[in-house]
Amino acid sequence: MPIMSPSDFVWYKIPTLQKLIFNIMIENNKSIKSAEWLICNSTYDLEPGAFTLAPQIVPVGPLLASHRLGDSAAPLWKEDSSCLEWLDQQPPSSVVYIAFGSSTVLTRTQFHELAMGLELANRPFLWVVRHYGGVENNDFPEGFLERVLKQGRIIGWAPQQKVLSHPSIACFISHCGWNSTVESVSNGVPILCRPYFADQFINQSYICDIWKVGLKFEEDTGGMVTSQEIKKKIDELLHDAKFKERALNLKEKIRISAREGGSSYKNLRDFISWIKE
Repeated sequence: MPIMSPSDFVWYKIPTLQKLIFNIMIENNKSIKSAEWLICNSTYDLEPGAFTLAPQIVPVGPLLASHRLGDSAAPLWKEDSSCLEWLDQQPPSSVVYIAFGSSTVLTRTQFHELAMGLELANRPFLWVVRHYGGVENNDFPEGFLERVLKQGRIIGWAPQQKVLSHPSIACFISHCGWNSTVESVSNGVPILCRPYFADQFINQSYICDIWKVGLKFEEDTGGMVTSQEIKKKIDELLHDAKFKERALNLKEKIRISAREGGSSYKNLRDFISWIKE
């Protein structure tokens, strides 16, 4: 993995957060020393170097709602499942899915650049805009909603795992949160990365530099990802079949680890047996 400097982390640039996060890390490390088990939502195939470095951490992933017999816990916001019917009407591997998790906030300018980039790409898109419905039309570029009426679908919150497993999805524009990253690679979906905070920058490095299943956006001198850059990277990712090929290969490795006899399956069974003792 390429060397990262402290300046790669957003919180490092905010003095009030530096001490807070540093103290959280210290307390977390103290707690780790008293734990009998350390389990995480990952697999040996995703992070062999990390697990070699920290063999006491046991991977039991991927932990996906789709693997459970029961229903998932209630989501943060009401999911708009009607988007799945819209996806059913789109060609296979055609839709650009955009979602930035539960806490990422875009500036108005970046929001407009993203909207215009999606329009320029001229591909079907499913865009999660939190609290959509409470977002005023004038928060979008002028005339945008009317122009993309047939091209895209904008919703407030998505049943993300069902979306990412849908055959019409071509790629995922993501903030690179770990849950979103695991969900995407578990479904063989290439990723376009726009990280904002903490481990999201490390996850971007995994996606682009280690697994090679995605690309990162380049910022202009003002720190903005322009509409032209968004269009360019969408085209580049989807025109190169190797990204999808590598994503599907990674998907299969992850599935093997979660199946009976796989490493994550065995680790989870051992953990359950320990609890029952």
